[in-house]
Amino acid sequence: MMTFGGHLEVLRRMLFRVLIVTAAFACAIFCFKDTTFDLLLAPSKSNFCLYHWIEHFFAWVGYDFHFTQFEVDMIATDLSSQFMTHISTSLYLGLLCASPYILFELFRFISPALYENERKYSIPVLLIIYTLFIVGVLMSYFILFPISFRFLGTYSVSEQVHSTITLDSYISTFVTLTLVMGVVFQLPIIAYFLAKLNIIDSEIMVKYRQYALIIIMIVAAIITPPDLMTLILVTVPLYLLYEASIIVVRHTS
Repeated sequence: MMTFGGHLEVLRRMLFRVLIVTAAFACAIFCFKDTTFDLLLAPSKSNFCLYHWIEHFFAWVGYDFHFTQFEVDMIATDLSSQFMTHISTSLYLGLLCASPYILFELFRFISPALYENERKYSIPVLLIIYTLFIVGVLMSYFILFPISFRFLGTYSVSEQVHSTITLDSYISTFVTLTLVMGVVFQLPIIAYFLAKLNIIDSEIMVKYRQYALIIIMIVAAIITPPDLMTLILVTVPLYLLYEASIIVVRHTS
C-alpha cells in the first residue's frame, strides 16, 4: 500500500512529465510561426475551404452560388501584443497537441485505484471523451468560427464605420469558441454518467425532448453571434448530440 507521500511523489513526477511534453510541443509550435498563424488566420480569409465546400455543394445540386469576397483588417494595438499572443497561442496549441499524452498520464495515475471492470470500461470512455472534444474543436475551426468571424467582422452600422479587428480579440474569440464547442460535445458522456447515477433515464429525456430543443437553442444563441445561419449550424449538431445521448442512456439503463 503506497503512503500519502508516495502518491504525492508519483503525482509530482507525472505533472513534471506533462509539463515537459507540453513545453516541447509549445516550443516546436513557437518555432514554426508562419505555419501556425497561417492555420489560425485561415478562417478569416474569404477563400477559406468552408466557402468552397458550400459553393461546390450548391453547384452539385444545380445552383450557381458564390460568396462575395470580403476583407477584414487586423491590427495589433500594443507594442508587445504580437509577441505575447505568439507565446500564449503556442501554449494553447501545445496543450492541445499534448492532450493525448496528458490523458494517458492521468489514466496511469488513477488506474491503480480502479477495479478491473472499471479499468476495462475507462479506456473506451476516455477515447470517446477525447474524440468528441476533437470533433467539437474541428467543428469550431471549420464551420462555427469562420461564419462567426465573417458576420461580426463585416457587419457595419454605416458605410462611414470600418471594422479593424485586433489580433488579441481574434485569438481570444477563436480559443473561447473552440473550447466551448469541445466541452459542449461532451453531452453524451455527461448523460452517460447521469444515467449511471440514476439521475436521468431515456424516458425522461424523450418526454422533455421539446424543452431540451428550446434550451439547446438558447445555449446556441448565447455562444454564437446573433445571426440565424450560425444559430442553426450550432443547434442542429447539439440536438443530434441530445438524440445520441438518449440512445446512450437507453443502453446504459
